[in-house]
Amino acid sequence: MTFETWLAFAAASAVLLVIPGPTILLVVSYALGQGWRTALPMAVGVALGDFTAMTLSMLGIGALLMASATLFTVLKWIGAAYLIWLGVKLFRAGGTLGAEPRRDVASAAKMLAHAWLVTALNPKSITFFVAFLPQFLDRHADFWPQMAIFEATFLVLAFCNAFGYALIAARARSVFASERAIRIFNRTGGSLLVGAGVATVAIRQGQ
Repeated sequence: MTFETWLAFAAASAVLLVIPGPTILLVVSYALGQGWRTALPMAVGVALGDFTAMTLSMLGIGALLMASATLFTVLKWIGAAYLIWLGVKLFRAGGTLGAEPRRDVASAAKMLAHAWLVTALNPKSITFFVAFLPQFLDRHADFWPQMAIFEATFLVLAFCNAFGYALIAARARSVFASERAIRIFNRTGGSLLVGAGVATVAIRQGQ
């Protein structure tokens, strides 16, 4: 694996993670209702959920890569199309974030468990690992070392992203209450996601 490949993976992962999906909406909703104390347990829960989804998914990835180069190419195109679809969907969301403050007081363990469950079952995470990750794998190099690096990178980014969202929601609630700000965020994130999807089709593996 080259440094350029790792950097491309990290950049694409960061773009995907920053887009608010079910997991981030859960993090934001808890933070809006209960403040900064939700940041650490929610971020840990998100990381554990991604670890669960990624570990299960990569077993299937390895089998597909060993079985067929054609399937590898198909997954590459599916991943690109999925990113573009997410981007268009987000761009069209307008000024809606979709999260409401949670006023029920939950323990750290409950928040962690909730974040883990929602993240582990999040179709966006599962589809990302199965359909998008193969674009960055070198089929001629050892599979497991590459997966270890990619998984560690994604988990660190996922933790930081969830932690940051929780702190921002707790300290700057007015930002999330502004329809105009949310609209700008959605359109910017949607455009970036579409761009990432278009860019991935140009990646050639095994170089």
